[in-house]
Amino acid sequence: MDISSDITTLSNERLLNLLSMYLNDAPRAVAPEDIAALREFDISTEEAFALTLAGLFSLDIADNEADRAFYDAYFPHMIHLQKREDFANDPYLQAIEFPEHALIGNASFAWETFAPFEGFVCDDFTTTPDGRIIPHIGFFEDEYHYPTAMEDGRIWMSVTPQEINTVRPAIEAARGNVLTFGLGLGYFTFMAARKPDVESVTVVDLNSDIIEVFTREILPQFGELASKVHVVHDDAFEFARRKLPHTDFDVIYGDIWHDVGDGLDLYLAMKDLEPLAPSARWEYWIEPTMRCYL
Repeated sequence: MDISSDITTLSNERLLNLLSMYLNDAPRAVAPEDIAALREFDISTEEAFALTLAGLFSLDIADNEADRAFYDAYFPHMIHLQKREDFANDPYLQAIEFPEHALIGNASFAWETFAPFEGFVCDDFTTTPDGRIIPHIGFFEDEYHYPTAMEDGRIWMSVTPQEINTVRPAIEAARGNVLTFGLGLGYFTFMAARKPDVESVTVVDLNSDIIEVFTREILPQFGELASKVHVVHDDAFEFARRKLPHTDFDVIYGDIWHDVGDGLDLYLAMKDLEPLAPSARWEYWIEPTMRCYL
């Protein structure tokens, strides 16, 4: 038995459980005044946030060696101050305006807000050589607003810092004729179409409401890039089995899940489709995070 490996696995599980409770139940529990008080000791804002979070988790890092080791192994690596300017000039957010009128039925665009020092997942998990799973938790020092599509008062789709950060590898990979499963608010579609070496972006989505919202409200704002975009109303798996053996795509991107909870089985099922297009480069949204749960 590898005792060190077992300890790391237990530590990973402990951290993920603590973060799950924090993010789901109290993501605004880190208060600006707590950060300000700790900053008096001449430490960074990120360290102040990490120490405050450790206190919320009841870690005794001053007198308990095990708690201190746990803190040192994870917290300095997973807390990230997000800078507004890193997102303010994002080409999609610069180009697309979101109307306030109703979209379809009870659906509408809205702007949601991260409060100052509100925690959120900001990027994919990473895994260290010794097996530690490092989630990446971001926060802003001031309010940060991001676009969403709402339906019956619930977020339907959004473009958050996590979305921007985690889609980046697929955007960088995009070239030639691109196929993407999953439309959302069209962030990947727009960013891929902007690339000079991308000839076309075919988007497959099963939700006709999402397609209508996109084609009516968002796609016209793509300007000349809209000519590269082809939207198909179909099931991703049925489309793949029917079309991939007879169509050449250079890059295929899967993004038909909301998170790991509903996505793991879909991710594995989509991986099984890869032999249908063996020459294509396959990319998947939040794949590094998915692999941490396998």
